[in-house]
This record gives sequence, structure tokens and C-alpha cells, in this order.
Amino acid sequence: MSFVREEVTVGDKTVIVETGKWAKQAGGSILMRLGDTLVLVTATGSQEPRDMPFLPLTCEYKEKAYSAGHIPGGFFKREGRPGEQETLACRLMDRPVRPLFPDGWRIDTQLIAQVLSFDGVNPSEVLAITGGSAALMLSDLVFDGPIAATRVGYVGGKLIAFPTFEQLEESSLNMIVAASRDAITMVEGGMDEVSESLLIDALMFAHESVQPLIDVQLKLQAAVGRPKREFESPKPDDSVYAKVKQLGWGRVKEATAVREKHERYAALSTVGAGIIEELCAEGKSLHERDGEVKGAYSRLKKEYQRTQTIKEGKRIDGRKHDEIRNISCEAGVLPSVHGSAVFTRGETQVMAAVTLGTAQDEQRLDTLRSRDERKKFMLHYNFLPFCTGEAKPLRGTSRREIGHGFLAERSVRRVLPNHDDFPYTIRIVSEVLESNGSSSMGTVCSASLALMDGGVPLKAPIAGIAMGLMKEGDEYAVLSDILGDEDHIGDMDFKVTGTREGVTALQMDIKVSGLTREILEKALNQARDGRLHILDEMQKTLAAPRDDLSPNAPRIVTIKIKPDKIRDIIGPGGKTIRAIVEQTGAQIDIEDDGSVNIASANSRGLQQAIDLIKGLTLEPEVGQFYSGIVKRCADFGAFVEILPGTDGLCHISELDNGRTNKVTDVCEEGDEMIVKVINVDRDGKIRLSRREAFDANPDEVNHFVS
Repeated sequence: MSFVREEVTVGDKTVIVETGKWAKQAGGSILMRLGDTLVLVTATGSQEPRDMPFLPLTCEYKEKAYSAGHIPGGFFKREGRPGEQETLACRLMDRPVRPLFPDGWRIDTQLIAQVLSFDGVNPSEVLAITGGSAALMLSDLVFDGPIAATRVGYVGGKLIAFPTFEQLEESSLNMIVAASRDAITMVEGGMDEVSESLLIDALMFAHESVQPLIDVQLKLQAAVGRPKREFESPKPDDSVYAKVKQLGWGRVKEATAVREKHERYAALSTVGAGIIEELCAEGKSLHERDGEVKGAYSRLKKEYQRTQTIKEGKRIDGRKHDEIRNISCEAGVLPSVHGSAVFTRGETQVMAAVTLGTAQDEQRLDTLRSRDERKKFMLHYNFLPFCTGEAKPLRGTSRREIGHGFLAERSVRRVLPNHDDFPYTIRIVSEVLESNGSSSMGTVCSASLALMDGGVPLKAPIAGIAMGLMKEGDEYAVLSDILGDEDHIGDMDFKVTGTREGVTALQMDIKVSGLTREILEKALNQARDGRLHILDEMQKTLAAPRDDLSPNAPRIVTIKIKPDKIRDIIGPGGKTIRAIVEQTGAQIDIEDDGSVNIASANSRGLQQAIDLIKGLTLEPEVGQFYSGIVKRCADFGAFVEILPGTDGLCHISELDNGRTNKVTDVCEEGDEMIVKVINVDRDGKIRLSRREAFDANPDEVNHFVS
């Protein structure tokens, strides 16, 4: 294969696409470059098809530590299993290309993206999406591409393509969009309560921006692409389908009218078994083709359900297009946790549990951008087999669970309080108890309620809704709160989360072309109406965060000290801070800027730790009253410790109102004494007075020494 290098301008960025130099034995190989970030993407397929009922496509995304000048942590010092960000990138590669393989494609197909160089300026995962499409276009694999992707930001009132990490920090929009020549095919992103109109502008901007990347793939294919394999999708026998439709249309209509999911499935299964039995009994030829009869029956169910939805305006469960299923909410359902809630919408039910922790509970991440990135908010999503009435082995967290959890996490993160104002590490665990349509959006709703139940001061309640689209020619139906079946037979599913003010996250997977601005506007506006309805229902249970944190949660108080005083708290070899922790039971975290976070579930221990730390770091103030301990008596006065390690002299003339003959007539070593600071000289020597403290108000006395 000849070496080809093309430069593509997208906005003010230059993307370089190369092929024919590296990995030439792969089916297709592409090197994508943006700045000094390089991603190598290969596409390879097996020679023979597999006997299986689905497309065997795998997408892998690998971040090489050397690309950022790192050596991996741990004992083995090599890259291991994919991290969460790598798994999410795999899903981004998979979703836009999977629908573009022909029906019946059973060739093992594998896309592998490897980050070979990472400049810390330009994100790499979006390059893997375009690179995957380009590698497929150059290979002999049959693929209805190309598609290309860009990330979209919104900075200073302007939409930008391929924003840098620095630009994303200022951006109110962070969205990855994949598109073909004619249509948007995939969207994934988070935003700061932006309007639906801005979202549509961003989508249209992204579609226009990727067109040069579409052009370059076609140019490369024409220049060095391999001839495509001969492949023809299996064509069903229309005569078989006609017989199935004649026998089954009325029966499917009757079975579909059953509202409850499992009962409807059972009714449809009974109808299918009856049709197969009747047709296969007609002769040996059909009996040998019972798989084709089953396929025709699946086609019949899909045709009937789409027809009644689009043309008759009646959905599978009898709802109108914009109708939301019944909603019920509970808060405070788990007595021992820091916050909990259950959100039920139709046959989807999700429980969320909130745990509040300290800085010691933060997740430490070793990423290409940072060797010690700290994550203060985590949302973990669990989808166990029982929630759909199935029995399956548990094999660890799936890619789907990671993806759904990240969508909910990205949504909720936008409404959390600033860490400076609420210095907790927050973990939410979502337990899906039942599922029939968008448990990820149920997770967003239950998480919002659980956070408010725990007293977390959210900026605003948040909710999510799953939407669908069915389109036949010029006719289409936008569906609110879709069922699992509607997701399966539909042409688009998208999930929108947000507050009453705007959208915080958006995810779309689109299977059809011709998605106009008009359809997008209708879909997003209908989603907003549904989201507001869900928020209204949630508000009936809990309208705002509770006034106080759960009694089970630790209390965290932040005090500021001078950075040069940090050593006084830590002490030699950590001796001082360990002693405070042992004495009070509090947890203490000190940051470089002098912020000291003190956490304890025991209010007495919390206050004791606060007093001790203040005593170690505060400087005595003239005019303030202190309760101190007499450390030594001399002929001329008493030395009193008013702060830990800080003594002052109370002269014999300041011990009492009258004349004092001997210091020991007034006090002995170890006595507690209330004194007033009357002077601090340039050398730091402190002069105290007992007689001026006789009338001190108890509330004015500082207690830092015990």
C-alpha cells in the first residue's frame, strides 16, 4: 500500500490523516494526528463468518502510558485492563459504526485504537472514531460509511470544533458528535444547563464541521482502498412473510394490547409458536426453514408495532406519543445510609444510595493527563439480571453499566455544590430493581432525590427522560419515555437530562438519515416538557434538600490557616496530627493552600479537634481572653500556656487587684487561669493580666489548652 498523507482543516484546527506507513498487514490502518496527539486505528476482519445471530464487532481503545511520558503504576509496570475512560471511548467508537454494517454480516470485525502520543492539549478519543471509520473504508470489509466525529465546545458565545482541554475548562458545552454525509449518527455530551436551541445549533455546527473529514476518507479510499469483499445480505422469502402475516396480523394485534411487559411477551411468544407450528406442519420444506419463519414473525411484530405507533398514534402500551408513565417516588428508604431514594416510572425502578466521605475517600486516577488525578464525585450503576426477570452469571461490571453510570454521573455532576462550599467526597450507587425503558434516566432521578434526602445542597433538582423516534417516509412519531421494545424497533433513541433551567447531558444514537432541524426541535422540546413533568412529580416527594445532613454522615468543618503553620499541625514525623486524631477521633486533611478539613460524626470530637488545631495555629491577640494553664511559677510572676506551645507572662502585679506578696499565694503549677493578653512585643513576648480578666464574659473566653 502506498503512503498517503492528507491535511484537513476543521475550524482553526488541522487534522492530519496518514495511511500506508504503519501496520500494513491490518485490513485497514490509519494514523490520526491533532497537534502532537497521535492515534493509530486498525480495522481487521476474519476470513470466514461465524454462525451466530448477531454482528460480531469489537472495538478497543488503548491509552499507552509512554504516549505521555509515563511509566504505569503498580507492580507489573505495564498497561492492564481498560480503565473507565478507555471503556467509554470503546463505546464511542462502537455506537456510530455498528448500524452501518450490512444485515447478516457475521465476519469477526475488530477496531483497535492506540494512543501513541499524547500532548496534554488535545483529547484523543474523538480521533479514534474518525480513524475507525477511515480504517474500515480502506479495508476489504463491507461498511456503509464513512462517518466522522468532532468534539464541540462553546466558549465566549462561539461554537468551536476540536476544543483543547484548556478551552473545555471554560466551555459550557462538551459534546462529541459523529455524523455521515447526510445525518448525525451519534451524540454524547454534557453541558451547563444550556437551552435546546443552542444544542440544535451545536449539532448542526458539528455536522457541517466533519464534512472535510468525510471527504478525505473518500479520497483515501479512491487512492489506496482495497476492493470490498463480495457480500450480499440474506433476502427473506416474501412468500413466507406473506403467509406469516396472513396468519398472524390479528393475533399480534391482540397480544400487543396486553399492557404488562412479561404477560405481553408471553402472549406474543404463544402466538409465534402457534404460527410456526401451523406453517411448518404444511410441509417438510418449511419445517427445515423454521428459522426463516421465526425471522418473518419478528419482522411482523416490528411492522405491526411501528404501524400502530406512526399511523394510528397508539403505542405498544396504549399511551399517546408524549405521555409519561405513572411515577412514584420515595425518599429516606434506607435507615443507615447518608441519603437514599427509590424512583419508579412504569416498569422501571431504580434505588440510589448516597455516601458522604472525606478527602481520604477520593478516587486517585493515573491518567495520561495526570499521574495523581483526584475524583471527588463517583456514580456507580448496577444492572443485575433479576431486574429484567432473567437469570445470568455475574461477570463483573459490564461496558454497558460503565456507560450508563457515566451518563448519569455527568448529568448529576453539573448540579453539585462547589467543593469549596461542600468539601465532601460523594459516592452514589444506583441499583436497578426493575427495567423496561431507560434505567439510566431513572438513575438520574433517584440520585437527585437521594442527594436531597442526604441534605446535599444541590444547585437545582435534576431529572432525565429517554426519547424515541419512528420514521416512515415523511411520517414520523417522537415518543416520550420509551419502553425497551420501542428502543429496539425505533429509528433513534436519545436521553436528555437537565433542570428546569436547561440541559445538562445529552446522548443520541440515530439509525436513519434525513433527521431535519424540525424533527430535532420537536424532539428536544417534547423532551423538555417530559422532563418538567417528571420534576413536578419528584417535587411532590422532596422539593428541596433537607435542612441538615443525615445524622449518619460525617460533619466537615473547613478552617483556613497560614500555610507556614501547616508544620505546626503535622509536628515532627506527624506526631502532633496523630495525637489529635487519637484524642478526638476526627479525621484531618490538610491542603497546601492552608485549608484544613476536619471531619467527624461526633460533634464533641469535631469541636475538640477544631479547638486544638486553632490553638496550634492561632496567634495571641491583644485584648482577647484565654483560659490557660499555669506552666511555671517564678518570683516575679507566672508563665501561663494560653495556646498549645505558646506561653505568656502574667506579672505578679497583674495577678490580683490588691498587692500580691508571693505568686504561689494566687496560683500553683497546673492551675487553670483566665487571663487577658495586654501586650505582644516585637520579639513575640506576651504579657498577660489576670486581674483584667475577672469580669470577662464566659462567651468571650477562648479555650485552646486542656
